[in-house]
Amino acid sequence: MSTEQPLSFDCAAQRLLGILHSPAHPSGDVGVLLVVGGPQYRIGSHRQFVLLARALAAAGIPVFRFDYRGMGDSSGERRTFTEISDDIRAALQTFLEHSGGVRRAVLWGLCDAATANAFYAVGDPRVVGQIALNPWVRTEEGEAQAYIKHYYRQRVLNPAFWRKVVTGQFDIAGAMRDFLRKLAQSRASGSSATAGRDDRPLPVRLCEAQLAYDNPTLLILSGQDLTAKEYEMRVTESAEWQGWMASEQVTVERLNEADHTFSRAVWRDRVATCSRDWLVRQFGLTDRSDQDL
Repeated sequence: MSTEQPLSFDCAAQRLLGILHSPAHPSGDVGVLLVVGGPQYRIGSHRQFVLLARALAAAGIPVFRFDYRGMGDSSGERRTFTEISDDIRAALQTFLEHSGGVRRAVLWGLCDAATANAFYAVGDPRVVGQIALNPWVRTEEGEAQAYIKHYYRQRVLNPAFWRKVVTGQFDIAGAMRDFLRKLAQSRASGSSATAGRDDRPLPVRLCEAQLAYDNPTLLILSGQDLTAKEYEMRVTESAEWQGWMASEQVTVERLNEADHTFSRAVWRDRVATCSRDWLVRQFGLTDRSDQDL
């Protein structure tokens, strides 16, 4: 059986906590550094990160999941995903030092952690791959566009919506005000409130980071998630970004029924399977699941 070991380590004079999952039969020198999005900590929504780490470790792939500064059991001031590069670097160094054989790492992240990983990975040669789920490219403009394109369109085509309208159970005036507000936002300039110290819109920065990264990426996208929809909308706005997404360097897995956090067991298990199988194929690993039972 794989083992789980708590590890504490330093980052900018703060103490961070992580959990190292060590397989009984390691399959190679590649491990997964699981970076959490915020506000979140190392357990994950619906215990997804714990269960994912255990599934990968059972297959022979070491995993390290941790709380960055200001989250969970780690000390310090809470920070945004644009401010955790030092945390990722410190966690990666701890992972390599204590894993007993890991020399290369794949960064795994959901939502804004996927975006934080993309920013970090370009500058660290030890990062040989990324698994990005529903990457965060949120701007007020983009959110409104995704909402209009996907949410309102689905409602208008839904017979239950019209039954509510006919029977007077639907607030038409309130819905119209919300629609007009979203429409105005969708036509705004698109500057990002989360772009941090870089003044450029977040989609521009993420596009640049993903295009600059030379190693393989697995994209896992939820079909019932506005964050994923907004990401795909932004990709379609750039021919270069579309080319990157369609290249052999990128593998795209779509879970059409899944929500943002993969809240059902069947979706969570599918994510774990996709992650494991991609790692095995991409890095020539041997799936040790049968040996670790």
